[in-house]
Amino acid sequence: MARTPSTMQELGTPAPDFNLLEPLTGEHKTLADFKDAPALLVVFICNHCPYVIHIREVLAEFTRNYRSKGLAVVAINSNDADNYPADSPEKMVEEIKQAGYTFPYLYDEDQSVAKAYRAACTPDFFLYDTERKLVYRGQFDDSRPRNELPVTGKDLRAAVDTLLAGKPVPADQTPSLGCNIKWKPGNEPDYFG
Repeated sequence: MARTPSTMQELGTPAPDFNLLEPLTGEHKTLADFKDAPALLVVFICNHCPYVIHIREVLAEFTRNYRSKGLAVVAINSNDADNYPADSPEKMVEEIKQAGYTFPYLYDEDQSVAKAYRAACTPDFFLYDTERKLVYRGQFDDSRPRNELPVTGKDLRAAVDTLLAGKPVPADQTPSLGCNIKWKPGNEPDYFG
Protein backbone atom coordinates (compact mmCIF):
# COMPACT_ATOMS: atom_id res chain seq x y z
CA MET A 1 0.00 0.00 0.00
CA ALA A 2 1.75 3.13 -1.26
CA ARG A 3 1.07 6.06 1.05
CA THR A 4 0.23 8.92 -1.29
CA PRO A 5 -0.90 12.42 -0.27
CA SER A 6 -3.46 14.47 -2.15
CA THR A 7 -2.11 17.03 -4.62
CA MET A 8 -3.77 19.95 -2.80
CA GLN A 9 -5.36 21.44 -5.90
CA GLU A 10 -5.50 25.25 -5.80
CA LEU A 11 -8.45 26.58 -3.79
CA GLY A 12 -11.00 28.40 -5.93
CA THR A 13 -10.51 26.00 -8.86
CA PRO A 14 -13.82 25.24 -10.61
CA ALA A 15 -15.17 21.69 -10.38
CA PRO A 16 -14.40 19.85 -13.62
CA ASP A 17 -17.40 18.40 -15.41
CA PHE A 18 -17.89 14.66 -15.69
CA ASN A 19 -20.22 12.17 -17.34
CA LEU A 20 -19.72 8.80 -15.67
CA LEU A 21 -21.50 5.48 -15.34
CA GLU A 22 -23.18 4.62 -12.06
CA PRO A 23 -22.85 0.81 -12.02
CA LEU A 24 -25.67 0.40 -9.49
CA THR A 25 -28.29 1.93 -11.80
CA GLY A 26 -26.64 1.69 -15.23
CA GLU A 27 -27.25 5.43 -15.65
CA HIS A 28 -24.76 8.23 -16.22
CA LYS A 29 -24.32 11.14 -13.83
CA THR A 30 -22.89 14.57 -14.62
CA LEU A 31 -21.83 17.55 -12.57
CA ALA A 32 -25.09 19.26 -13.57
CA ASP A 33 -27.08 16.57 -11.74
CA PHE A 34 -25.95 18.22 -8.49
CA LYS A 35 -26.53 21.85 -9.52
CA ASP A 36 -29.24 22.57 -6.94
CA ALA A 37 -27.17 21.60 -3.90
CA PRO A 38 -25.56 24.44 -1.91
CA ALA A 39 -22.43 22.31 -1.44
CA LEU A 40 -20.91 19.38 -3.32
CA LEU A 41 -18.42 16.81 -2.09
CA VAL A 42 -16.57 14.81 -4.73
CA VAL A 43 -14.59 11.95 -3.20
CA PHE A 44 -12.30 9.54 -4.98
CA ILE A 45 -12.50 6.12 -3.37
CA CYS A 46 -12.23 2.47 -4.35
CA ASN A 47 -13.32 -0.85 -2.94
CA HIS A 48 -10.08 -2.49 -1.83
CA CYS A 49 -7.99 0.35 -0.36
CA PRO A 50 -7.27 -0.13 3.37
CA TYR A 51 -7.53 3.63 3.93
CA VAL A 52 -11.03 3.73 2.44
CA ILE A 53 -12.10 0.58 4.27
CA HIS A 54 -10.82 2.19 7.48
CA ILE A 55 -13.19 5.19 7.17
CA ARG A 56 -16.08 3.82 5.10
CA GLU A 57 -18.54 3.21 7.94
CA VAL A 58 -18.13 6.75 9.30
CA LEU A 59 -18.04 8.19 5.77
CA ALA A 60 -21.37 6.50 4.98
CA GLU A 61 -22.90 7.87 8.20
CA PHE A 62 -21.40 11.32 7.63
CA THR A 63 -22.87 11.59 4.14
CA ARG A 64 -26.30 10.38 5.28
CA ASN A 65 -26.35 13.00 8.05
CA TYR A 66 -25.20 15.89 5.87
CA ARG A 67 -27.45 15.23 2.90
CA SER A 68 -30.40 16.69 4.83
CA LYS A 69 -28.32 19.82 5.51
CA GLY A 70 -27.73 20.46 1.81
CA LEU A 71 -24.53 18.56 1.02
CA ALA A 72 -24.59 16.60 -2.23
CA VAL A 73 -22.04 13.78 -2.42
CA VAL A 74 -20.68 11.81 -5.34
CA ALA A 75 -17.92 9.21 -5.15
CA ILE A 76 -15.72 8.20 -8.06
CA ASN A 77 -13.62 5.07 -8.55
CA SER A 78 -10.82 5.67 -11.06
CA ASN A 79 -8.74 2.56 -10.41
CA ASP A 80 -7.58 0.27 -13.20
CA ALA A 81 -10.08 -2.59 -12.83
CA ASP A 82 -8.18 -4.79 -15.29
CA ASN A 83 -5.21 -5.02 -12.94
CA TYR A 84 -7.27 -4.52 -9.76
CA PRO A 85 -10.45 -6.59 -10.31
CA ALA A 86 -11.63 -5.87 -6.75
CA ASP A 87 -12.40 -2.36 -8.06
CA SER A 88 -14.52 -3.49 -11.02
CA PRO A 89 -17.97 -1.95 -11.60
CA GLU A 90 -19.57 -5.22 -10.49
CA LYS A 91 -17.65 -5.14 -7.22
CA MET A 92 -18.62 -1.47 -6.78
CA VAL A 93 -22.28 -2.53 -6.63
CA GLU A 94 -21.40 -5.00 -3.88
CA GLU A 95 -19.40 -2.33 -2.03
CA ILE A 96 -22.32 0.13 -2.06
CA LYS A 97 -24.49 -2.45 -0.33
CA GLN A 98 -21.82 -3.59 2.15
CA ALA A 99 -20.71 -0.08 3.09
CA GLY A 100 -24.19 1.42 3.21
CA TYR A 101 -23.37 4.20 0.75
CA THR A 102 -26.39 6.33 -0.17
CA PHE A 103 -24.57 8.55 -2.66
CA PRO A 104 -23.85 7.86 -6.34
CA TYR A 105 -20.66 5.83 -6.77
CA LEU A 106 -19.38 6.33 -10.32
CA TYR A 107 -16.81 4.54 -12.47
CA ASP A 108 -14.11 6.58 -14.24
CA GLU A 109 -12.97 3.88 -16.67
CA ASP A 110 -10.53 6.00 -18.70
CA GLN A 111 -9.28 7.87 -15.60
CA SER A 112 -9.82 11.24 -17.28
CA VAL A 113 -11.96 12.57 -14.44
CA ALA A 114 -9.33 11.71 -11.83
CA LYS A 115 -6.81 13.61 -13.92
CA ALA A 116 -9.15 16.59 -14.33
CA TYR A 117 -9.53 16.80 -10.54
CA ARG A 118 -5.81 16.11 -9.97
CA ALA A 119 -6.83 13.23 -7.72
CA ALA A 120 -3.91 11.23 -6.35
CA CYS A 121 -5.11 8.89 -3.64
CA THR A 122 -8.01 7.02 -2.13
CA PRO A 123 -9.67 8.64 -0.33
CA ASP A 124 -9.24 12.08 -1.89
CA PHE A 125 -11.83 14.73 -0.95
CA PHE A 126 -12.87 17.81 -2.94
CA LEU A 127 -15.50 20.15 -1.42
CA TYR A 128 -17.14 22.80 -3.62
CA ASP A 129 -19.33 25.78 -2.77
CA THR A 130 -22.57 26.74 -4.48
CA GLU A 131 -20.63 28.22 -7.41
CA ARG A 132 -18.67 24.95 -7.62
CA LYS A 133 -15.40 26.55 -6.61
CA LEU A 134 -13.03 24.41 -4.54
CA VAL A 135 -13.03 25.36 -0.85
CA TYR A 136 -11.53 22.25 0.74
CA ARG A 137 -9.19 19.51 -0.39
CA GLY A 138 -7.88 17.73 2.62
CA GLN A 139 -8.20 14.80 4.93
CA PHE A 140 -11.30 13.25 6.45
CA ASP A 141 -9.51 13.29 9.82
CA ASP A 142 -6.19 12.23 11.41
CA SER A 143 -7.13 8.55 11.67
CA ARG A 144 -5.22 6.06 9.52
CA PRO A 145 -5.09 2.28 9.49
CA ARG A 146 -3.05 1.15 12.50
CA ASN A 147 -2.59 4.59 14.14
CA GLU A 148 -5.37 3.83 16.67
CA LEU A 149 -6.98 7.28 16.40
CA PRO A 150 -10.78 7.18 16.18
CA VAL A 151 -12.41 7.83 12.82
CA THR A 152 -14.53 10.97 13.28
CA GLY A 153 -14.37 12.91 10.00
CA LYS A 154 -13.62 16.02 12.07
CA ASP A 155 -11.58 17.87 9.42
CA LEU A 156 -14.10 17.42 6.62
CA ARG A 157 -16.99 17.94 9.03
CA ALA A 158 -15.54 21.31 10.13
CA ALA A 159 -15.11 22.39 6.49
CA VAL A 160 -18.67 21.38 5.54
CA ASP A 161 -20.16 23.03 8.65
CA THR A 162 -18.28 26.25 7.90
CA LEU A 163 -19.33 26.23 4.24
CA LEU A 164 -23.00 25.53 5.00
CA ALA A 165 -22.96 28.33 7.59
CA GLY A 166 -21.99 30.75 4.80
CA LYS A 167 -18.51 31.41 6.15
CA PRO A 168 -15.16 31.07 4.37
CA VAL A 169 -13.44 27.72 4.89
CA PRO A 170 -9.94 28.23 6.37
CA ALA A 171 -7.19 27.63 3.80
CA ASP A 172 -4.96 25.81 6.30
CA GLN A 173 -5.80 22.22 5.32
CA THR A 174 -4.04 18.90 5.86
CA PRO A 175 -3.65 16.70 2.78
CA SER A 176 -5.53 13.44 2.62
CA LEU A 177 -3.37 10.34 2.65
CA GLY A 178 -4.16 6.98 1.14
CA CYS A 179 -3.29 4.43 -1.49
CA ASN A 180 -2.30 5.87 -4.83
CA ILE A 181 -4.90 5.70 -7.57
CA LYS A 182 -4.11 2.59 -9.61
CA TRP A 183 -3.32 4.12 -12.98
CA LYS A 184 -3.50 2.07 -16.13
CA PRO A 185 -0.03 1.34 -17.55
CA GLY A 186 1.17 4.38 -19.48
CA ASN A 187 -1.71 6.55 -18.20
CA GLU A 188 -0.02 8.07 -15.16
CA PRO A 189 -0.72 11.80 -14.84
CA ASP A 190 2.01 14.40 -15.22
CA TYR A 191 1.15 16.30 -12.04
CA PHE A 192 3.37 14.16 -9.83
CA GLY A 193 6.45 15.82 -10.92
